[in-house]
Amino acid sequence: MGFSQTKDANGVTVVQVEGQLIVGNRQELKDLVQAAVDGGERRILIDFSRTGYIDSSGLGALVSISKRIREAGGELRLAGLNEDLRSLFELTKLDTLFSIAETPQQALAGF
Repeated sequence: MGFSQTKDANGVTVVQVEGQLIVGNRQELKDLVQAAVDGGERRILIDFSRTGYIDSSGLGALVSISKRIREAGGELRLAGLNEDLRSLFELTKLDTLFSIAETPQQALAGF
């Protein structure tokens, strides 16, 4: 369980979430993304391909991250949500707040 950060060939910051995004690790993700934004990154993709669960505090962290990126003039995209996570985003109407792609490759192609 954890986070990793890379850059694709076009300079998009890709953050991989492995395991779960929950109250115990949400601040780590927020700090990681904030450091990227503070460092000048404006295009960020969060990849949930290896994520099985997001709790309410994790959803709140994503909303906070999205707000920070928008305020900095950037763009956040999400990708790789499994069926359960996609349903969660639809039920909470967060699918209207975020740009969500099926795969990281699709999300990166749209930047």
